[in-house]
Amino acid sequence: MAAPRPRVLMAFNAHVRESYVPPAELDRLARLADWDWFPCHGGGIYDANPDPQTAADLAARLPGFDALIVCHGAPTVTANVLAHADRLRLVGELEGDRFASRLDLDALWARGIRTVDVTNGSSYPVAEWALGLILLSLRNAGEHFRRIIAGDTARDPAARAKIGGRLTGKRVGLIGCGHMGRRLIKLLRPFETEIWVHDPYLPREMAEALGFIQTTLDNVLSLCDVVVCLVPLTPATRGMLGARELDLLRPGTVFVNVSRGAVVNSQALIARLERGDIIAGMDVFDPEPIPPDSPIIHLPNVFLSPHIGAYTGDPSPHFFKLMVDELERFFAGHETWFDLTPRAKANRTGQTPV
Repeated sequence: MAAPRPRVLMAFNAHVRESYVPPAELDRLARLADWDWFPCHGGGIYDANPDPQTAADLAARLPGFDALIVCHGAPTVTANVLAHADRLRLVGELEGDRFASRLDLDALWARGIRTVDVTNGSSYPVAEWALGLILLSLRNAGEHFRRIIAGDTARDPAARAKIGGRLTGKRVGLIGCGHMGRRLIKLLRPFETEIWVHDPYLPREMAEALGFIQTTLDNVLSLCDVVVCLVPLTPATRGMLGARELDLLRPGTVFVNVSRGAVVNSQALIARLERGDIIAGMDVFDPEPIPPDSPIIHLPNVFLSPHIGAYTGDPSPHFFKLMVDELERFFAGHETWFDLTPRAKANRTGQTPV
């Protein structure tokens, strides 16, 4: 007798239902599983719905479902919510920035339930923008653009002399190498760059598999031509790049930050840039939006964008497509790609790598 079709329950608010779930991807889900939607209210990227009744109602809906997909508005999936989940085998987060605020990971793991998070749907376009900022900064585009919009449209020999050369053959250092960093490594391949990485949460074998050198933070900062900050903002990374670390950047270095502004001490960064011997490409800053009186706006050796790296202009984000990919793999008996693991949990909570 044929196995019953899998059943998938989706728990999130109407905004996610309308904006994050493209009809074509929903049709693809319907071809592999029966699905239903549990409407929730409120919520954002990081916060879980605190309403006890919502959690109780979700628990009552879970019997008979093989997978649960949560996003904005869903309550935390706790041991109490799972108490009557008789068939649940996978729980996935669409957009939780891998902090798992809506997933009680220990409770899920205790029941042997697979946990996945496809927040990396926004990491991939950010990696593209990181590459763009590298190329813009190597050509000192910020200073050239400022001159043009000020009415001086001629090439300036002094500004041109600050150009850092081609990306091809450069040594690029990555601070952090999660989904965003690994996608950036792929994008850098045609430029034949040498890649150094600092990320204490990476499995050791990944360096050999992807072809990079795993090293210390100080080595990345002091010995690379381009340094790209890609780490999440956690208790361990807040303010991790201060005056001492930024002073390690050699003259001529390009520094790019597409992670979170608070990873870098803003005053220390401004002081380092005011020396005029490095160039920065910044999509993030602390605070945001950038105060209109901040000195960083007027520094010629900076190219700024207003935290737009994840935005592509596509009709919907890419999270749901990645989740359907995961469900296809899982229900076919394959391994999932985007698991939340003890190592991922340690990374996001700033704990010692496990």
